[in-house]
Amino acid sequence: MTYLQKTYKAILISAIIVFSAVTSEAQVGWNQSAGQFLINAIKISGHLSFCNEAVPLDNHDVKERLEKELLVSLDNSDNIILWLKRANRYFPYIEKVLKDNSLPDDLKYIVIAESSLKPLATSHKGAVGFWQFIKNTGSKYGMKINDGIDERRNFFIATDAAIRYLIDLYDIFGSWTLAAAAYNMGEEGLKTEIILQKVNDYYRLYLNQETQRYVFKILAAKIILSNPEKYGYSLREEDLYKPLQFDNVEISTNQPVPLYIIAQAANTYFKVIKDLNPHIKSYYLATGKYNLFVPKGAASGFSERYENLLKQWNEEKTKSVYTVKKGESLSSIAKRFNVSVKALMIWNNVTNAKNISPGKKLFIFSEVMSKMENSNIY
Repeated sequence: MTYLQKTYKAILISAIIVFSAVTSEAQVGWNQSAGQFLINAIKISGHLSFCNEAVPLDNHDVKERLEKELLVSLDNSDNIILWLKRANRYFPYIEKVLKDNSLPDDLKYIVIAESSLKPLATSHKGAVGFWQFIKNTGSKYGMKINDGIDERRNFFIATDAAIRYLIDLYDIFGSWTLAAAAYNMGEEGLKTEIILQKVNDYYRLYLNQETQRYVFKILAAKIILSNPEKYGYSLREEDLYKPLQFDNVEISTNQPVPLYIIAQAANTYFKVIKDLNPHIKSYYLATGKYNLFVPKGAASGFSERYENLLKQWNEEKTKSVYTVKKGESLSSIAKRFNVSVKALMIWNNVTNAKNISPGKKLFIFSEVMSKMENSNIY
């Protein structure tokens, strides 16, 4: 190696060492800055309340639990951005319902803790939708839940039901904080804990881990969404998701109707109808009456287009009604009529292929499926 080469090598090594040192110092500085930001972010000064009920921040246990949930939330920045974007779409209706019922505005943050405003949210316990109703409670508050429809996914119906439920819980416990806890764990479970512990203060009750964190998750959402700029989130108006815009149409049918016909009658396509109506689970509407959401402006002339499309569809298909016999399964019936099991499930709003009993009536459309599979439909 020549003298010149040795010199270049020495210079290169020195440059790498200097760069590494600078980079390391910058990384340490960034980490210190981020850490200091979080330390400052979780400092809560002044009065904090939930639904005008004071949060006892002078209690060290309460302060620790709140700080934990703030840190957990702030560690998930993409989720906070989605909270802010979705809130612009959904909060106005919730706020209106709360105001119309003279209820605290803070109740809107419960939906953040429940689902992060995701219509298709589902828990491991079977809770569904924006407000995470379990089936029994959803049915109790008037929501239709069957193989074809699950109104827990209908934002407006579920919101109205959730507000009624919270009012009932408040009437039982006399506290919005306890009402929120009961919303999470069930009123009977909370009643039992209050009786066994002789304590009726949420912040002093020993509850299951999920419910012990629950109100603090709501408070963390309130703190962050009430002042997002403090935490580094400055979204412009155009960054936010627009409020839902739609028309309502009513449909009454005495036969299963493919959802794509609804889409065509609304001058749109299948996905738009499903997105506007997440409570529709199937590709078909079963016999019954429906109030559906269609794109803004599509209600004009909808009924005429729908009737014409339905008439055309009925003329093209061949329909059979088959009564299930003892010992038969969907698989054997599908084989008999040369159709797929999935097609039978779709036509008849069946979600469990094993849940077929003798005497059940099944619709079988032998021609329309082959036409659909070989054509470009919405």
